[in-house]
Amino acid sequence: MANRTLIKNVSIVNEGKINVSDLLIENGLIRSIGEQIDALDAMHIDGTGKYLFPGIIDGQVHFRDPGLTHKGDLYTESKAAVAGGVTSFIDMPNTVPNVLTTEILAEKYKLASEKSLANFGFFLGVNGDNLEYVINLDTSRLMGVSDDGLYFTKKGNLLADNPDTLEKLLANCKSIVAIHSEKEQIVEENEQIYRTRYGEDVPIEFHPIIRSEKACFEATKRAIELANKHGARLHILHLTTEAETHLFRNDVSLSEKNITTEVSVHHLWFSDKDYGRLGKLIKWNPAIKTEKDQKGLLKALLDDRIDIVTTDHAPHTMDEKQKTYFQSMSGAPIVQHSLNIMLEFFKQGRISLEKIAEKMCHNPAILYHIEKRGFIREDYFADLTMVDLDNSWTVEKENILSKCGWSPLEGTTFRTKVTHTFVNGNLVYNNGLFEESTKGMALTTKLM
Repeated sequence: MANRTLIKNVSIVNEGKINVSDLLIENGLIRSIGEQIDALDAMHIDGTGKYLFPGIIDGQVHFRDPGLTHKGDLYTESKAAVAGGVTSFIDMPNTVPNVLTTEILAEKYKLASEKSLANFGFFLGVNGDNLEYVINLDTSRLMGVSDDGLYFTKKGNLLADNPDTLEKLLANCKSIVAIHSEKEQIVEENEQIYRTRYGEDVPIEFHPIIRSEKACFEATKRAIELANKHGARLHILHLTTEAETHLFRNDVSLSEKNITTEVSVHHLWFSDKDYGRLGKLIKWNPAIKTEKDQKGLLKALLDDRIDIVTTDHAPHTMDEKQKTYFQSMSGAPIVQHSLNIMLEFFKQGRISLEKIAEKMCHNPAILYHIEKRGFIREDYFADLTMVDLDNSWTVEKENILSKCGWSPLEGTTFRTKVTHTFVNGNLVYNNGLFEESTKGMALTTKLM
């Protein structure tokens, strides 16, 4: 008997519309969508009153595997992801070793095939040391190349701070170049000012002043100018300032854009007013900034200057977070709660369900040229997320699935709940229960 599941009478959120329909999954694919589908030999799920999204594609995570697995690994963090409705992720290169060769990249894909409950893709890392290696590769089939997180390894790894290196990469790379956009020189000058004033334990509320709007804006503006000069595909990771949003276009479709950007959910959810309450738990790079920036980012997301929503999920142990300012690690776990955050904005009347599907499902697939995912279409992979829009729950230590065991969202009550997550047609998450016998697949890209 074929592996079949029939979801009945569910509200499908897809491609700008919401329609109540049935959906039949067969052998990992969406076989048919329509009214009154009959499949007596299929497992039936009643979707009445529920909403079905394409599986969320998170275009920026740090799952810490290999080498940093005391914080998280491909199993634990993908488990947290699918519990939050995320069916696919793209992981950054700052694992140990850094992913600076195709051999290390292949090893990471093999590791994920053995451990990850979600589908997976990986960036190849690039810095000044391996630039020649990267530009001599056929990069056309890579998910992308990125410098993100590599500045933790040593100073000088940020491409935005090395315009000659960045320009050479943009002139020669056929894949997306995704960069962490801050001018380290400005950050270091600000660090020195506050180190002189406060010593090693600078109060956390100065973090967005040290990692300032100016540091972000100048780096992003220069990177865009270089990319436009060479007609390159540049993606600015985790945008944080309202000022930067005006550097991006919304007069052409995403498929026509060479210059793209994203916002991570914590920059929409938190502002600098939250440092007093949460302290270093919300220390991220780039920094969470002002309410004006928070509102400007949401506005740019709604009017299509910002293309996708990501998490920049980056777990650390509590001990690593609670060190003095300069030693405290930047980043936090959030992949389990990204869809809930966006659905809370929906409940507040600030974004539509259709727009959430566009920014978290459709557009990541378009941006990264991912095959047969990101949409609810017949013959696409059955990556699907079902949610109950009227089911409240509170984030507590007991229900946090990231290995680090904490979240800056602890105590937050969400009014929506992910009930089912399908990965390649397999019901991996079902109302708190996991089916872990099947693993995710490597994301494949379409040649353009």
